Amino acid sequence: MANLDRSSGHPVLNATRARQGRFGRHMFWVLLVSTTLAALALFAAWTWRADDLAASNSDNGGMKPAARTFNAPTPQPIANPPSELPASR
Repeated sequence: MANLDRSSGHPVLNATRARQGRFGRHMFWVLLVSTTLAALALFAAWTWRADDLAASNSDNGGMKPAARTFNAPTPQPIANPPSELPASR
């Protein structure tokens, strides 16, 4: 006959508790090393392309002639402001 008793020697945990990990020293070092490597990779990519990024400055110290055509004059104030709405009763 089969043993249908589900009790065993190990503790029974629900699914959420079983999926949670503990924060320990190994987790700290994994996070620290991976963050440091990511920062170094970003810094290396920035220094590798820094000259190209500096050369692509579109302003170059002043407005270009094409950009000056989009400057509109300052708008004039409205001479007669719209009348106020009557107060509700």
